[in-house]
Amino acid sequence: MESFTVTPSHVTFSSGSMVLEVTRPLSKWLKDPRALEEQMSSVSRECWQQTPTPPVTNTNVLLMLYSNLSREQKRLGGATLLWEAESSWRAQEGQLSRERSWRSKRHRRHPLPDRSQLCRKVKFQVDFNLIGWGSWIIYPKQYNAYRCEGECPNPVGEEFHPTNHAYIQSLLKRYQPHRVPSTCCAPVKTKPLSMLYVDNGRVLLEHHEDMIVEECGCL
Repeated sequence: MESFTVTPSHVTFSSGSMVLEVTRPLSKWLKDPRALEEQMSSVSRECWQQTPTPPVTNTNVLLMLYSNLSREQKRLGGATLLWEAESSWRAQEGQLSRERSWRSKRHRRHPLPDRSQLCRKVKFQVDFNLIGWGSWIIYPKQYNAYRCEGECPNPVGEEFHPTNHAYIQSLLKRYQPHRVPSTCCAPVKTKPLSMLYVDNGRVLLEHHEDMIVEECGCL
């Protein structure tokens, strides 16, 4: 995005590593880039007066971010790249704004696909008698497991709970359709099913995970 100077007060050392706290200067720059440029000119003079240190090679750089995503979003492993791109004012002013403009023109020529054909949860009735399990399963004899079917749009939207990998794949599918396949409509959230059955003459109650689809998404 831009280059800016971090003052010595933002630098600490821990376990042989140099830690740069960039939240505050970056936040100031986002609010007022010109103010930070003025600060840079004064700080740069201070830096020139200090004894230069030799460059460090083979340095591992780690950027630590604190997120305000909800537990549900973290559990689903949603595409943070999608949220960042949609919320970034730089992206909105640049490529995404042109993308939306192109998308709106394209949609005028080609109507949007029927949402009933997009990835969604549909009924899927399971009868244990049909698969030969009815003799030892006492309850339930049948249940609605649901399943996922339908197409995934390109690019995929946040409502389909994509991972970062799925989001990037959907973008490549849009711009290079013959290079990669579309993302797959699959379960992204499930819940358990309590089952009462007979095992070696004993009646047992077990809670089996991932038996019922609650939400579908594009992966």
